[in-house]
Amino acid sequence: MALSEELLSEGALREMIGWLVHAIEAAGAVVIFVGAAWAFGRFFVAGVRRRALITEFNRIRLSLGRFLVLGLEFQLAGDVLRTAVAPSFTEIGQLAAIAAIRTVLNFFLTREIAQERAEIDRDDAQRDDARQPGRGHQGSRRGYAERGTPTPSAP
Repeated sequence: MALSEELLSEGALREMIGWLVHAIEAAGAVVIFVGAAWAFGRFFVAGVRRRALITEFNRIRLSLGRFLVLGLEFQLAGDVLRTAVAPSFTEIGQLAAIAAIRTVLNFFLTREIAQERAEIDRDDAQRDDARQPGRGHQGSRRGYAERGTPTPSAP
């Protein structure tokens, strides 16, 4: 008797992998759903409070994007696992197409997240500079000196 027959038959292995694929894909769907629900809740609260909606909206988008990227990774893992046992050429082709689409989506989501993160960090740095006492007025006087124009007299 062969070792592979003793452990699991191909049919039993396929069935077990099928259940694992469903579990992984369900996990990905749950991650995306939780992220969407969380983002909606944050968006609703920000709208009710009428805070700086643009800044808060960018933060919400950034967090939602992270959930989407993670969910897509789970979905891709399920697709790869699905073809783990004796895949046909059709299954390999389908996996390649799905993997390419999800990888492109993931790439652009990750790039957009990085851009949003940089924009938020830039906005936070500007806000922190504006909050520091005396910085705004001194900065304007320094600007006059750098340009070689006379500094306006203080009242």
